[in-house]
Amino acid sequence: MSDTLLFKTFCIEQYKSKHNLSGGKTVELFDKYNVLDYLESCYDVLHTTGAQYLVEDIDLYLQAGQYLSFFA
Repeated sequence: MSDTLLFKTFCIEQYKSKHNLSGGKTVELFDKYNVLDYLESCYDVLHTTGAQYLVEDIDLYLQAGQYLSFFA
């Protein structure tokens, strides 16, 4: 398994645990807003951070995506 795949899996697990979501709901949310693409594109920086920071960063990314989709 590649490092980026392991990282994405870790992020999914951390996010679902923090927000009390099922794995399916988390993946659905991540798919809708391209979170996995974001995580892969920022892997070099993000993989060095802690779980709490990752969840907060994903929350910010999702909030920005929801805000921008309002204007689409």
